[in-house]
Amino acid sequence: MSETQNQDRAIQLARHAVELIAAGKAEDGSRALREAGALAPEHPDVKAAFYVIQEQQEVNVFLQLCHRFCNDGDVNAGREALRCCKSEKYVFPSGTPESGFRLLLDAKNAADGDTRDGLIAGLLHRCVAVRIDLARRLQKSEAVTFQTVYAIGDGSANGLTAVVLDHEAWRVWSDECSREVCEKDVFQLFVAKLMESGHDHDGRSLKGIARLLAVDAKKLATLMDEETFDTILSSTDVRLDIDVKSQATLAIAKYVEVSGKAGEEMLSRFITSRVSQATSSKLIYAFSAAAAMFPILPSVVAGLLLTEGFVPSLVPLLTKKIMSKTVEQAALEMLSAACIDGACREAISVHLTPWLQEFMRNANDERAGHAAVILAKTKGVTNGQKNLDPQEQHGDGKALLDVVATLQHMYLDGGDVDVRHSIEGLAYSSMQPSVKEKLVADKNFIRKLLESPNVDAAEVTTIFGTLSLLDNLTRYRPALSEEQKRMAQLKAYANASKPATQPDPLDDDDRVSKRCKVLLDAGTVDFLVRLNRFFLTQRPSQTSTNIIASILLSLSTKPETRGIITQQGGISLLILIHEQARNKTKSSATDLALKTQQTAAHALARILISLDPALVFGGGAGSPQVMSAMPPLLSLLNDPSTAENSNTPVFADTNSSRDLLPTFESLLALTNIVSSPDTHPAAGEIIRTSYPVVEDLLLSSNIHLQRAATQLICNLCTMPEGIQQLADGSKGAAKRIHILLALADVEDQGTRQAAGGALAMVTEFEGAAQAILDRRGTSNEGEEGVKGVEALLGLCQDEDAGVVHRGVVCVRNMVVLEGPVGVRAKDAVKEAGGVQTLQQVLRGSKDRAVLEVGVEALKVLMD
Repeated sequence: MSETQNQDRAIQLARHAVELIAAGKAEDGSRALREAGALAPEHPDVKAAFYVIQEQQEVNVFLQLCHRFCNDGDVNAGREALRCCKSEKYVFPSGTPESGFRLLLDAKNAADGDTRDGLIAGLLHRCVAVRIDLARRLQKSEAVTFQTVYAIGDGSANGLTAVVLDHEAWRVWSDECSREVCEKDVFQLFVAKLMESGHDHDGRSLKGIARLLAVDAKKLATLMDEETFDTILSSTDVRLDIDVKSQATLAIAKYVEVSGKAGEEMLSRFITSRVSQATSSKLIYAFSAAAAMFPILPSVVAGLLLTEGFVPSLVPLLTKKIMSKTVEQAALEMLSAACIDGACREAISVHLTPWLQEFMRNANDERAGHAAVILAKTKGVTNGQKNLDPQEQHGDGKALLDVVATLQHMYLDGGDVDVRHSIEGLAYSSMQPSVKEKLVADKNFIRKLLESPNVDAAEVTTIFGTLSLLDNLTRYRPALSEEQKRMAQLKAYANASKPATQPDPLDDDDRVSKRCKVLLDAGTVDFLVRLNRFFLTQRPSQTSTNIIASILLSLSTKPETRGIITQQGGISLLILIHEQARNKTKSSATDLALKTQQTAAHALARILISLDPALVFGGGAGSPQVMSAMPPLLSLLNDPSTAENSNTPVFADTNSSRDLLPTFESLLALTNIVSSPDTHPAAGEIIRTSYPVVEDLLLSSNIHLQRAATQLICNLCTMPEGIQQLADGSKGAAKRIHILLALADVEDQGTRQAAGGALAMVTEFEGAAQAILDRRGTSNEGEEGVKGVEALLGLCQDEDAGVVHRGVVCVRNMVVLEGPVGVRAKDAVKEAGGVQTLQQVLRGSKDRAVLEVGVEALKVLMD
């Protein structure tokens, strides 16, 4: 056969192969295509047929799986299709998602409802074309489409809600008006579904209602009447699943947020009307609603709870034989929520303590845990924040320790529910010093407390309670400045009729330090590192992260604990926390994120004050890098803000409420870091980004801050970049030299030493020497260079031997310089009496280094 005939035959076979594949005869089509390829493999028509068939086969893979799942009941095919849908790497060929969506939506024989639901949800999430298809269906036949999608499952219903809320109308909807009309209709259809049974036991309709209200509450609130409000609020029933209750709470919260007074009045009527009927079911609804809404509308619900006679009437009401355990459970949850309000807490303590104690002792289910938690809240947190005496044989101190013992037993021996309730109660109780001591002394309790965190979603409250408890156990009592002490005395005089409350010795610094040591030895930092890695990375919580930073700040208070913190990974954790908080403030600055950022930076600074930088940052793989620590430390210089656990009143800024301790400790940490020869990049970063700030701190009115800044400048002078800041001959460098000369004559010895050390390193260079010689005094304007040299000679006459050594080195450096600067220096030193001063130093010193340098300087001066 000729080549032309081969090509003609190949073209015919290629076209026929495409037709066969399209007709579903894949095997015949593939055979025809192989034959065409053998005759003319490079012919354009054969290649085109190959690509067409390849694309059709890809389309058919997904659609065939959907066909087999929907029409033949092949569950495995459905699951395979779902894997394709979930994989971001899988690319749907053109037209495939819409075809699959229509097939799945109309399916009658799908064997696995969850798989069908997952496929529809996945297609709606990934494909704009599918969302457009659903939007058109809703506009054409809203009720039927809603019913079909709603019946399939949660994922499909959520996908429908997402389509309705897609505000990019040009992508999915013909216009925004059409979307808004459909949104309102869908909202009403969700409400109708909820109203069908009075309760949405699987939470599907509530999820839709809550999500729509969360986004467009102002537009949709007018569609809710009181009957709808009551039905949603009834879904906070303690007997329902937590997911259902949380969705109902969110929906009501968003509605009340936009409806204001009308929503508050509806809530009040719901609770009061059902309490007045006093049947078991009505009381469950009332108490459940009060418990759910207390954190959202505390003033409204507290007003109802504090209605005259209500709290005292609860005991006879709940002790009736006709009342069920569920009523008691709902009441206990309401009382627990009410403890966030001081007046409610006081009323519960006065009227319900005996009943709650009886409940705690005798109930054998989670009600005992609720009762213990409420007692812990009422006894552990008093309105006056009074410390309770554990030595009392009767009264609040003894009662609280009894509660704590019960909670400890529940925590150690109970199930998940007991652990959740007990840790909440212990977190509240641990505000009392006597309880802190009791808990830390229990080794079994501490060991279980620091076990690996469970990443199950149900453990979120347990994790938060654990962190709050650790924060209470490690927290130091805030120190008072002299001004604060005087104000406290004035308040005491003003309230002379009331007995003065003395600080509990169990919360003295020594006792807190011992508690911190126990917790450190038990592996608290390791626990926090694991918690952050396995839990908070999956469920980020700014509040929990802030508590972790606060705990680490407290643990790092004493120098002897800082090595242990570093060994257990505390430095890397603090750097990570600071970075996360900083990223949060960049996207949406919040007070909590800023506070977390500052606390983490302060803790990091405190740890790095006394540790060898070479050991901390030079440990190889897995060790923190020095440059990663610079942003947190430098942030405290650029914005010296309050860190919560500051414990040194001498660092209170006299001109504001600002606490300068974080800035001070950051300066110390930076000084320590740049003292290591392996941290040269860190020194360069300080000079590039924060040198002007450090320079300003040299002029601080706070002695400690001024000394620390001077010490950092001194250590930076070991680097070429640091020397350049003082010796490049510029006006700025001359200004800095003059500041150091002034600091060399201050009262604080540490500042004089640091200033002298910096001058000793830079006076070797002409630029620095020139700046010193250009310093003139007001009384000696005609005597060039005398004022600056007098400051150096003043160092030589200091009472501290270290300062004297630095002064002698400065003089020697100046007079040995060559050229005009050296000549001027010799003349200025002689004129200022430098020869006599050096002779006096040599006669009085036994330090060999001083003697050698002094002799060298004298020889030059006397030549």
